[in-house]
Amino acid sequence: MSQETSQNPSDERNIRLQKVEEWQNRGHDPFTPRANTPRTVFSQEITETFKKDGAAEGTLAGRIMLKRDFGKAAFATIKDEEGSVQIYFKKDVLGDDMFNDYKLLDLGDIISVTGKMFLTQKGEPTLEVATFQILTKAVRPLPEKFHGLEDIETRYRKRYIDLITNDHVKESFILRSKLTYTIRDHLAKKGFLEVETPMLHPIPGGAAARPFITHHNALNTELYLRIAPELYLKRLVVGGMHKVFEINRNFRNEGVDATHNPEFTMLELYEAYSDCRGMIDLFYDAIKACALEIKGTTKISYQGVEADLGQWKEISYSDALREKGVDPDKITTRGQALQLAEKYDIDVTKDMGIWGILAEVFDLLVADHIIAPTVVFDYPSEISPLSKRKPENPDLAERFEAYAFGMEICNGFSELNNPITQRQVFEDQVKRKDNGDDEAMGFDADYIEALEQGLPPTGGIGIGIDRMTMIFIDSPVIRDVILFPTMKPRDQKNTPKEEKDSE
Repeated sequence: MSQETSQNPSDERNIRLQKVEEWQNRGHDPFTPRANTPRTVFSQEITETFKKDGAAEGTLAGRIMLKRDFGKAAFATIKDEEGSVQIYFKKDVLGDDMFNDYKLLDLGDIISVTGKMFLTQKGEPTLEVATFQILTKAVRPLPEKFHGLEDIETRYRKRYIDLITNDHVKESFILRSKLTYTIRDHLAKKGFLEVETPMLHPIPGGAAARPFITHHNALNTELYLRIAPELYLKRLVVGGMHKVFEINRNFRNEGVDATHNPEFTMLELYEAYSDCRGMIDLFYDAIKACALEIKGTTKISYQGVEADLGQWKEISYSDALREKGVDPDKITTRGQALQLAEKYDIDVTKDMGIWGILAEVFDLLVADHIIAPTVVFDYPSEISPLSKRKPENPDLAERFEAYAFGMEICNGFSELNNPITQRQVFEDQVKRKDNGDDEAMGFDADYIEALEQGLPPTGGIGIGIDRMTMIFIDSPVIRDVILFPTMKPRDQKNTPKEEKDSE
């Protein structure tokens, strides 16, 4: 039997480098640009054809995942896009030269094989190799015990090994791709146009978050990685593109935990002549369509809890707090709000008003504990600077957030289209920034000018693609749905917070 040995990986690598030279000495390029015989079939296809018809043949290509030698014969397993298939090398069939070439193969090598299927004595469909070709020599061996690799650090840092060794990981990212395709298709059928907006912004805006800062050498100016595409998308609505969306990469210079990554993917869309209620209904429609397409049902099981993404409860922000024993109507002074913050050991900055403090209480008592699909509406305007105020109560905004399984997955608004009010909001944000709030937005004069041209009544929503994927693949960790999550370099020790977050 030939399996990966337990010798030092660097020694194994040196042996494989010697084999590269031996392949070359035999007249074979171990990193060939193309196969001599084009691939004609995949593993699952040829196996199913054989089971159905009793005969099948063709050329496959894949990575060697298992190898067992028996003197003048050998079995191996190669893996391609569809799955795996057992192959059989026999010296009497291949001849001396090609069988000696076979002996140079290692686990992880990528080869093409041509042959016919047969049934082994144990009843396993197997391809008898008539000819094969080395396509890519794997110079570095797979890690020991690579079957079902479970080491978290290796899985996230070296996603290529994770994908090679864990079939379910690849399936998760196929599901993620299917999710974004479904959303795109769903919105296109509703008349939405997909657009692209800048990722480098001269002024950080569109959300309350600490930005990443970079420098443009040619322009000699500081720029900020996109926090959100909101202000650019609404400029397009001003210009007459009344139904637009973008599936965008956002960057927020914040902590890392189970549901947050500094670089993440959002769907953001805007529709003229709609409002907060219209966005709630659009969200319901979209998430139901995704669930039906991906899972075949709206009833989802996540971390042992079942919920129906086709049935949503609706509750006001204030009532959600009241259910946890906090009545906002009784918090009439900042001093009372500070007492509440002290009760729950919440840090408060000097720029926080009553509703800003209550928002921290909400996050602690409510947001993380909403399991059943729930829409929370009538958010405080103090924490909703880009949303319309409710005419009957300017302290509240026409804004909602959708929660399920303890995660926020959607944020929606009736967009603020009054340039006079927007100017005041930006000025307030600048004051907050001057007072030390590094998540406050800057003053975007060009956006004010755009609003002065006239933004129709508009509804907008943002949906977290990463968190939706977490729900559909039943993963509690956002890193499981991001191919290359942000991680601290190996030579740096974790801070206490990061150690806690990684638990």
